[in-house]
Amino acid sequence: MSIRFTAKAQRGMAALTVAAGLALGAVGCGGGGNDDKKPEASVSASPSGEAAPSAQQGSESVLAELKGENGLVLTIDSAALDAGGFVTVSGTIKNDGAEAARVPIQTRGDETEIMRHGGSLGGATLVDSANKKRYYVLRDTDGRPLTTTDMPRIKPGASIPVFMQFPAPPDGTTKVTFQLPTFASAPIEISG
Repeated sequence: MSIRFTAKAQRGMAALTVAAGLALGAVGCGGGGNDDKKPEASVSASPSGEAAPSAQQGSESVLAELKGENGLVLTIDSAALDAGGFVTVSGTIKNDGAEAARVPIQTRGDETEIMRHGGSLGGATLVDSANKKRYYVLRDTDGRPLTTTDMPRIKPGASIPVFMQFPAPPDGTTKVTFQLPTFASAPIEISG
């Protein structure tokens, strides 16, 4: 095999690898539709058919309550815009079920970089419908998601505090939709 042929083959493989990487990146970053099936939002209906707020929804400190699998309920208490240019979403995950439960592994999302670091809430997103943008959880320089990680098994009736950090949407954007795999989606309002 000649050196010229080998060099051409190596350049061709490099170009093919770069093209494949760009194509995968474009597919992975594409927003668009929300085809995945998620549980319905947590709102009870009154006998007249109108939505009635739950006891926690009446509290001013609760932005949203999202039901998940195995009796888990995510209560979002705040979504604060921080001076550093990011939004911190804070709340608790409570086990309303009869048996101890773990936060499902699907909540970490399916991005390879995040999956390497174990259980987390790295699959959470904020969707800004007005600007047609989706914001993913921030990561540190090692690729770890800036969220609660390594969550313990939650006993019935117990809860654990959780947080997630996202890039800040453009100035003036206060209404977004919070999404977390295996939990219902809910609109929340960013303060600060």
